[in-house]
Amino acid sequence: MSPRAAGATAPSTLAFVESPVQLLNVLEWAHAAAATGPAGGLTVVVLSPNDPMTRGQLRRMAQLARDEGVEVRWEEARGGASAPFQTIGGLAGALRKADRVVIGDPFSRYVQLLLTITRARSLVVVDDGTATMEFISQLARGERLVRWHRKGGRPGPRDLVFAPVSASARRRLTPGGARTVEVFSSMPIDQAPPGVTLTVNAFAWTRERFGPPRITRGADLVGTSLVETGVVDLDRYVEAVRALSLTHGATRYFAHRRESSDKLHRLAVETGLQVVRPDLPLELIARRGPISRTILSFPSTVVHTLPLALAGTDVKVAVCDIDPAWLTQNASPRAQGFLSGVTGTARDVHRLTSVITSAGGPRGVGSPAPG
Repeated sequence: MSPRAAGATAPSTLAFVESPVQLLNVLEWAHAAAATGPAGGLTVVVLSPNDPMTRGQLRRMAQLARDEGVEVRWEEARGGASAPFQTIGGLAGALRKADRVVIGDPFSRYVQLLLTITRARSLVVVDDGTATMEFISQLARGERLVRWHRKGGRPGPRDLVFAPVSASARRRLTPGGARTVEVFSSMPIDQAPPGVTLTVNAFAWTRERFGPPRITRGADLVGTSLVETGVVDLDRYVEAVRALSLTHGATRYFAHRRESSDKLHRLAVETGLQVVRPDLPLELIARRGPISRTILSFPSTVVHTLPLALAGTDVKVAVCDIDPAWLTQNASPRAQGFLSGVTGTARDVHRLTSVITSAGGPRGVGSPAPG
C-alpha cells in the first residue's frame, strides 16, 4: 500500500470504522486507490464499540493497518455518557480539514452525525457487508436510511429525534455540485444512483498479503448473527446447523463476532462442532488457512467475499437458504426477500437445496447444486 501514511499531521483522507470488516475494506480501498493514483495521506479513526469480540478483532486489524503505514486513531467512542461529545469534539478539526472522508457504515448514527460536520468534497463508502446493497437501493429511491432487518417497523422516539441528522447525512451521500460519492464494494450492485461511482473490491490486498492457504478435507461452517438480530428462531437455527454438519461432515463452526456465548455453547453441545471465535475477519482467516475444501454458509456477506478472497484455490463456498419457517414473528417483512436476494446474487457459489422441515424442525439438507 503506497504512499506510506504514517505520521501525517493533516490527513487528506479520514476514514471512520466501527467493525473489523470495515477496516479490512478500508485497507482494500487504499490498496486499490494507490494502484490507480495518489491515495493521499490516510488516517483511520476507530470508533470503538463495547463488544469484546469486536474490539479484539479491531485491535488486530488496527495493527495490520499500522504495519501498512496507515495512521490509526483509536477512539473510546462509547466509553460513557460523555464519550460521544468528547469524540466528536476532538474530531471536528480533522473532519473540517479532510479532503476525503471514507465511511464503513452509512446507517450508523455516529457516522451520520460526523457527516454533518465534514466539508469534504469526496465521500467514499466501503462495504459493511450486505447492508451496502440496501444502502444503494435506499439512496436511489430517496428513502430514509434504515437497516434491512428493521425496515417495516414504526420509527421509535430516538428515530424521530435523529431524523434531521439522518436526512442531512443522506443528502451528503448524494452526489451534487462539486461533491463526489464513490462506493467501493464486493457486493453485486448492478446499477448505482446517478452520479455515484462504483469501484469493485476484488480483495487484491488480502490475496497479495496472505496465502495461499493449506486446504483440508471435510467442511467448515460459517455462523451468522441472524438469531441475535431477531430475524431467525434460535431452535430452528440450531437444528439447521446440526443438519448441515451431519450431511456435509463439517467439523468446525466459525462464529460471527456478534453471536452470544450461550448460543455458541448450545451449538457445541448439540452439534458436536468445534466452535472457533476468529481473531480476524473470516476472509483473512480463510486466506491464511488451514481451511476446509468446502465452506458452508447461510445468506451473509461471506458468500460474496470468500470466493474473491479465495480466488485461485480449490475451496468451494456453498450457501443454504433461510427457510421462511425459521423466521421469528418479529422479523421485518423485508427479511425473506432480502436474504433470498443475498443468496441469489452470489457468484461462484454452490446452492444447497432447502432444509427439509417438519413439525420438529429441519431434518436434512440436500446436496450442492451449481448456483
